[in-house]
Amino acid sequence: MTDPEHRERLRRWRLVLGGPAEDALGAATGRDGAMDAALATLYDAAEDADGERRAGRSGGLGGSAPRVARWLGDIREYFPRTVVQVMQADAIERLDLTRLLLEPEMLAAVEPDVHLVGTLLSLNRVMPAEAKQAARRVVRSVVDDLERRLAQRTRAAVAGALNRAARIRRPRHADIDWDRTIRANLRHYQVAHRTVIPQRLIGYGRRASAVHRDVVLCVDQSGSMASSVVFAGVFAAVLASVRSLRTSLVVFDTAVVDLTEQLSDPVEVLFGTQLGGGTDINRALAYTQQLVTRPRDTIVVLVSDLYEGGVREQMLRRVAELTAAGVQVVALLALSDEGAPAYDHENAAALAGLGVPAFACTPDAFPELMAAAIERRDLMAFAQRHTAG
Repeated sequence: MTDPEHRERLRRWRLVLGGPAEDALGAATGRDGAMDAALATLYDAAEDADGERRAGRSGGLGGSAPRVARWLGDIREYFPRTVVQVMQADAIERLDLTRLLLEPEMLAAVEPDVHLVGTLLSLNRVMPAEAKQAARRVVRSVVDDLERRLAQRTRAAVAGALNRAARIRRPRHADIDWDRTIRANLRHYQVAHRTVIPQRLIGYGRRASAVHRDVVLCVDQSGSMASSVVFAGVFAAVLASVRSLRTSLVVFDTAVVDLTEQLSDPVEVLFGTQLGGGTDINRALAYTQQLVTRPRDTIVVLVSDLYEGGVREQMLRRVAELTAAGVQVVALLALSDEGAPAYDHENAAALAGLGVPAFACTPDAFPELMAAAIERRDLMAFAQRHTAG
């Protein structure tokens, strides 16, 4: 190993290990010293063996909003955006900064991301008016970023699936897809007549203004589902913009709120949620059943970790009734990028026994899931492939 490589390795270990490594690896100076101080502020405030908070060399931010704002500015200067988001989330959890997020100057200093939006939504009911305006700006920036990332692919996947689902075998003359019809009947080419005699016509149904699928997103807004609520709200707004779908959004804890009327603005949707509280999936499904008017053309997406606080037997019975009527039901244990979620394994297995897949879905996989549901493909197989991947 060359000397520069060795020095760089020691430098990195010094930043990882912090102050306790100073005697062995030397003091961090210059930019490294500033990075070390920012890391120590957050991570040197650890707990001792008895669970008591002990301050490190410079651990903790105290209750000073100016000091917190300076620290937030420092980490944005010294670390990549993805690292900043992790450090912010850790600071909120480890240093109890939730109260300070109610102050507008603090919100101006943070790096917006999905996790921060979840925290702000959980504070929505106690947030003063001035801070709420600042919070809306943070939420708007995150929502706009998610829409740029997800909307085009979702609309393309849904539109393609609707086109394929609407294809018919006995089309009216004006609805014949001649290109696909000719290619499907090339073996029937008549040399003598120099033409194809089609044995099978392929066309499209009239889609211009028809609603071909009803989609109901039924979203658990208990505290553990914060990131999933954010992504579900954005996806619901995107799906609502597709005229061939009739999209409804229902959020629930122990009560049920229908946010369908607000789907034109996903920020309003998110501020219409109330993160935290208990979970009554049975009650939410009872409301969802009332929205189903065309069972075989309806897709119900239940986004929940399945920890049921209501009547479990009734919840499972309602799912069985929906599937028996022809509704496609899928349970997403999480709709986020956060990896494997905690969930009720017994309820997930019970749903699988009813033919309802229950799995965690990333935002990038959600458009493909909706396309599969629209085409009435085997969602259990989709879930198995997705989980295996």
